[in-house]
Amino acid sequence: MQHEIDPRVSIGHVHLKVSEIERSLAFYCGVLGFKVVERWGADAAFIAAGDYHHHIGLNTWESRGGKPPAAGTTGLYHAAILYPTRAALVDAFRRLIKAGIVLEGAADHGVSEALYLSDPDGNGLELYWDKPRESWPRNSKGEIAMYSHTLDLEELLGEGAS
Repeated sequence: MQHEIDPRVSIGHVHLKVSEIERSLAFYCGVLGFKVVERWGADAAFIAAGDYHHHIGLNTWESRGGKPPAAGTTGLYHAAILYPTRAALVDAFRRLIKAGIVLEGAADHGVSEALYLSDPDGNGLELYWDKPRESWPRNSKGEIAMYSHTLDLEELLGEGAS
C-alpha cells in the first residue's frame, strides 16, 4: 500500500506569471479585494486576504508583455480561491458583476459551489465555497460522490438579499 500524505498538508499559495503588474493588481485587489502585502516595483507583488504573508504572488520575471498560453497546451488549469461562506462567495460574485467580468461557468459540485473565470492574463480561476461536510453527497460505500450541475446564479445572488 502506498503511504499517504499527511492530511494536514494544504496548498499555501499560488504564484502566477503575468504580463503587467498594475493590470493584475487592478483585478486581484481592485475587483476581488485582496491587499498588497509586498511590492517589488513593476516586477512582482505579493497579495493576501487578511494578514497572511501572501496567498498569491504575481510576477513579470519571465512574462512581461507576454501572451496567455495557446489553447491545447499544458500548464495551470486554474487556481482555486476558497471563500469561508456562501455569503462571501456571493460578495465576490457581486464584485465581478460590478466590474463587468464575465463568468466562464458556474457549478454546484455537491461538495461546493463554484464560479469560473479568467484573470486579465488568461489564468483560470475558480472562486468557491465548501458546503458543510455533513451535506456532501456520498455513494453506498460512503465515498464522496461529487457531480457537476449548473449553479443557479439568480438564486445565488438572492443570498442575503432582503
